[in-house]
Amino acid sequence: MHDYISGIQQIGIGVTDTGEGMLKYKDMFGMNVLIFDDMAEAALMTQYTGGNVHSRRAALTMNLSGGGGFEIWQYKSRTPVSAEHTPKYGDYGIFAAKMKCKNVAAAYEYYKNDGRYTLSDLHTGPDQQQHFWITDDYGNVFNMVGCNHWFQNTTSVTGGVCGAVIGVSDMEKAITLYRDVLGISELIYDTTDNFKDVPQEGNHKYRRVLLRKPQSGKGGFGKLLGDIDIELVQVLDKTPRKIFDGRYWGDLGFVHLCFDVINMDGLKQTAEKHGFAFSVDSENSFDMESAAGRFCYIESPEGTLIELVETHKVPVMKKLGLYINLKKRNLEKPLPDWMIKLLALSKVK
Repeated sequence: MHDYISGIQQIGIGVTDTGEGMLKYKDMFGMNVLIFDDMAEAALMTQYTGGNVHSRRAALTMNLSGGGGFEIWQYKSRTPVSAEHTPKYGDYGIFAAKMKCKNVAAAYEYYKNDGRYTLSDLHTGPDQQQHFWITDDYGNVFNMVGCNHWFQNTTSVTGGVCGAVIGVSDMEKAITLYRDVLGISELIYDTTDNFKDVPQEGNHKYRRVLLRKPQSGKGGFGKLLGDIDIELVQVLDKTPRKIFDGRYWGDLGFVHLCFDVINMDGLKQTAEKHGFAFSVDSENSFDMESAAGRFCYIESPEGTLIELVETHKVPVMKKLGLYINLKKRNLEKPLPDWMIKLLALSKVK
């Protein structure tokens, strides 16, 4: 199986106030490292923003324990819109971000004692591993799962993003996208039941597929980003709703899932071969404040947006003009650990 991606770079979360969101997620998940904080117009995304160019503020924050970050996204030229209904497990789109925990039971007790968040019970999933669900102040749901791969030890009880729970209409087409195109090829389970470990109303029947891509050691930031878990959910006894139905990319909630790419041209050819042509392609390097890269999008059959970023430049200390430049190096080659740890010089404040 090919290695076009090195991990999940970030999950996009639409909020009403980026500054507030950064502080909330720093407190909730240890997302205390600021990669960029950018004000610009989303000129290449008009097909997903009503045909108009809208301005926005986007900030990428990370937890350097390991895992992907949050791109905290706010419209500046319009008021972001919430879903007309509370998203349900199995609705089409990104229902939850998967967050890595060093010890799931300990993390559960930590959040339970904190008392500020809505928690599910502590469950055992089809893979016989413990997990639980937590809902933030905005109504976004996170699936807290165990993980054995960590970049470094920190005081945080969690790491960053390791995956997502995504509602699909056609499981076989979804598997083609995530396994055959993106290369998330290890099957952990494929099972159908009336599950008791999921947030649901009523007793519905689901098909659940968990795909995994273990950390391969490839990519400049691969050791930081770690494993990938994608849980695909198809409801079998009712018609789900589309989470972003009637709304724009960037509105409130989980707006996209972004993968760190180490071979964009190869990925583009493979995607086209399987019927998933890129809907957006910046082609050359695109600046996000002091960061830069090539970004593209694939749209799933249900309209879930998958962002793909080939990173070219990452700021370390903007005031001193310090950057990590990947443009002229082999993108498959890992960066030294000490260089990645320099990202901690820029903090969320």
